Amino acid sequence: MTSAQKPAAGRVALVTGASAGIGTAVAEEFAQRGYAVGIVGRDAKRLDEVRRRIDAAGGRVLALSGDLGDLGFAESVVRQVAAAFGRLDVLVNNAAARELKTMREMTPAEWDRTIRVCLTSPAFMARWAAEEMERHGGGVIVNVGSMMSRQAHGVSAAYVSCKGAMESLTYDLAALYGPAGIRVVTIAPGAIDTAMSSTLTNTPAADGRSEDPIREFSESMAMLGRWGRPEEVAKAVVWLASDEASYLTGTTLVLDGGWSRMHMPPAVTQAILQNAARG
Repeated sequence: MTSAQKPAAGRVALVTGASAGIGTAVAEEFAQRGYAVGIVGRDAKRLDEVRRRIDAAGGRVLALSGDLGDLGFAESVVRQVAAAFGRLDVLVNNAAARELKTMREMTPAEWDRTIRVCLTSPAFMARWAAEEMERHGGGVIVNVGSMMSRQAHGVSAAYVSCKGAMESLTYDLAALYGPAGIRVVTIAPGAIDTAMSSTLTNTPAADGRSEDPIREFSESMAMLGRWGRPEEVAKAVVWLASDEASYLTGTTLVLDGGWSRMHMPPAVTQAILQNAARG
């Protein structure tokens, strides 16, 4: 067991969007490392399934179901988790809402809803979490961004805007709360095998490689040749929150299998080489 994997007895993490995908994996990874975990999600049934798994494994967990677009509920989540476990050490702002619409079709109401869930709520949850963290000498806030904010594609304008803003928010919060011993970082995943990612393709989540052209293209653009797994993101998030990353703040970790540095699909590269060889 490495030092990053040592049990974190006494520490408390709050994970939003924990009823599925990355959020579930993050919550379960924290629990496995000895954290007490507060989990939040809109799907009460699925959230309770996560709660029962953590509880059955001997973890301490508090499940709170509701809509984080309601800022009153969002604040109550922070306060309830801190009260239940006596402190709050880590906040993971993972919850998201996404409309697969271009700016041509998106309504103001859809825009506002996305901004509220994906940016406004995380910003204020960070503020309320920091108030709890300051009482105990520090903590870590991990904002879950997206590689989509760095690459143009013409869809999900509100979601992409929020994820880009989350990075800027991270830098500002890190400057504000650093003197209080609170680190703030963003993790920006690429194509991760979740239900949300599967809505971009015709491929069910966890289906592995398929004949879906969208998935095939995205896999070819990742230098590792595949989509990431939620547990891979979870391990990175837990590391960011650990003492192993104690000097890391005000920055973004891109976890995309190399996609953002890939210029073109391997098939195009191969065609260029073949043309050059004929040449």
